Amino acid sequence: MPSDPVDTQLAHYAATAHKYDELHAADEDHHGYGLAEQFMLSVVEHLGIRSILDIGCGTGRVLLKIKEKMPDVAAVGIEPSSELRSVGYARGLSSTQVIDGDAMNLAFSDGSFDLVCEFGMLHHIAKPSKAVSEMLRVSRKAIFITDNNQFGQGSKLLRLLKQTINAAGLWRFANLIKTKGKGYGISEEDGLAYSYSLFNDYKQIAKICQSVHMLNTIDAGPNLYRTASRVALLGIKR
Repeated sequence: MPSDPVDTQLAHYAATAHKYDELHAADEDHHGYGLAEQFMLSVVEHLGIRSILDIGCGTGRVLLKIKEKMPDVAAVGIEPSSELRSVGYARGLSSTQVIDGDAMNLAFSDGSFDLVCEFGMLHHIAKPSKAVSEMLRVSRKAIFITDNNQFGQGSKLLRLLKQTINAAGLWRFANLIKTKGKGYGISEEDGLAYSYSLFNDYKQIAKICQSVHMLNTIDAGPNLYRTASRVALLGIKR
């Protein structure tokens, strides 16, 4: 196994690309990606979106849905895994629709796309706030994010413990102890993943966007930070 976290995750994708869609078929319900996707598509017309960039697009599932439902909307995805890009090409996407790219250093000028989105990519990178900053930079009208909320995962007691540790400013330290200094864990289905909460990036999003709208993508209570294991966010810049 590669020692570098990025190489480890890319190796995971290379090994699972042929069954990637099968492995993640349950994500629409289990992670709520299907609901999040429908929510995002529902605001495209409302916001006058004509171009979309999908960060970490995998095999292009969201791009294909946009192509099917909204053929007049120009949609592009970046995906660092050549094996996943190849699956996307086999599914009918072109090499100009799915391209290589780095979420933390997007090769696009400011405001290049009306909407920039991501579906479960941020918890796979070490510096998600940098990727969010890049999403805000290259988006003209809005960003859409659906990802983990580590503080809303687990039993009520475990959530309370994690929220207390986070309130004390000790979450990073506690997580390093839990992961034996690595800061991430590895699973057969998801590969390499970091402990991540979208709420950690809320302030920088709210600073740039005129309005921010959040929802739980799977069942949760009224306080999303405390109860929602996965959340979606729509930030409207103007």
